Amino acid sequence: MTCKAVALVLAAGRSRRFGSDKRHHPLDAGRTLLQSSLALPCALLEEVWLALRDDDPPPAHLPAKVHIVQSSRSRLGLGQSIAASVECISRASDADALVLLLGDMPFIQPGTLATLLAHASREGICRPAFQGRPGHPVVFGRALWPELARLEGDQGARAVLQAHPSQVLTLAVDDPGVLLDIDHPSDLPGPDRV
Repeated sequence: MTCKAVALVLAAGRSRRFGSDKRHHPLDAGRTLLQSSLALPCALLEEVWLALRDDDPPPAHLPAKVHIVQSSRSRLGLGQSIAASVECISRASDADALVLLLGDMPFIQPGTLATLLAHASREGICRPAFQGRPGHPVVFGRALWPELARLEGDQGARAVLQAHPSQVLTLAVDDPGVLLDIDHPSDLPGPDRV
């Protein structure tokens, strides 16, 4: 049986380390960093959610399948942003699993997400690892969504993974993009580097 998954792309941070709003930084093919990060889940999933700050205007040129979640709780940290978004998605979606992606990781390969989706389940957690280092995205079965909805602070979903080590399936992938998040301009590859 195929597991129905929904994506949540987290893009409610303040980009303090980058120096400007990195979501709007131009990358390849005329797309911004955020548009590039949304391209993968939009290509492989029917339902995609985008977490933004409550004071963010909706980004231009979003695919129709992208639903926006805006919350004032995002300013309290990544955990709060995840919690507010998962609460909303839980009410609106009948998906079996949630693919948690970061809005500053545009270089994840389609095959990586396809592999994770093939191993997703309603009860488990699935994540990629490149050269032994765990990365993103992480897929959470719906049974774990209540714990995601209770997250606080700025640690993200790490606490949920740590609480359920026997439910975590780590899949080796040949994809350095699972580790490459853009926090500083120097993190940009090649000609996109500032």
